[in-house]
Amino acid sequence: MKIIKGVLLDWAGTTVDYGCMAPVSSFMKVFKEKGISVTMEQTRKPMGMAKIDHIRTMLAMPEIRKQWKGNLSEADVHELNTLFEKYLFEELREYTDPVPGATKAVNELREMGLKIGTTTGYTREMMHIVCAGAAEKGYEPDVTVTADDVDAGRPYPWMAYYAAMKMGVFPMNRLVKVGDTTVDMKEGRNAGAWTVGLIYGSSELGLSEAEVMKLSEEERSIREATVREKLIEAGAHQVLLSIKDVPSYIRELDEKLSKVVELS
Repeated sequence: MKIIKGVLLDWAGTTVDYGCMAPVSSFMKVFKEKGISVTMEQTRKPMGMAKIDHIRTMLAMPEIRKQWKGNLSEADVHELNTLFEKYLFEELREYTDPVPGATKAVNELREMGLKIGTTTGYTREMMHIVCAGAAEKGYEPDVTVTADDVDAGRPYPWMAYYAAMKMGVFPMNRLVKVGDTTVDMKEGRNAGAWTVGLIYGSSELGLSEAEVMKLSEEERSIREATVREKLIEAGAHQVLLSIKDVPSYIRELDEKLSKVVELS
């Protein structure tokens, strides 16, 4: 690689937990316990944020807020977050399998001489479980940064900056950010990195591997177009079908950028 020096990957929905199922399940259990009806779309919309910010964003949705009885306080938000963590920790280890092709793609990126960094909406305590489970199955990045490590999570660029510092990659346009949510795209663009969205395995697609296999070609085409549009609108420079396509895309990007540098 002549220009690109590092890759910044998201976790759930990008490299592990196909469909980003673990947090969705836990969020829906929390609101159900409180007698509040939430849809899958509402639950997934803030995906990628720090989890307590995810809860705040859901509670600010008019359809959800009107179901809350009485005044809503910060203490209520923290109570819901504590309940969310309880449910998540009960099953999180079950959702640490790398998505198909992730381990091979990351190994290929490493062979290309790239540093492998990650950012996440999970807390540091959650990532102890996820990192350990993923490592047992062959996926272990060089750097992992959580919102606990900085002043604020996505869409702010602070995790990306901190990860770049830990990776030793500078300036930020030497870095490719890869994720599966709109807030991932905003994080990447706000940080000044090349930003790539993924369709299959993503929270934006919101389907398990089994559900994807049942889609007709027409359904696949429609869903791909919908997710691609959302991610591009959120700032993606490019949207790829899956993480398997990332190494070849980065090679092409590096080649194009190196030619621009040669001409300048």
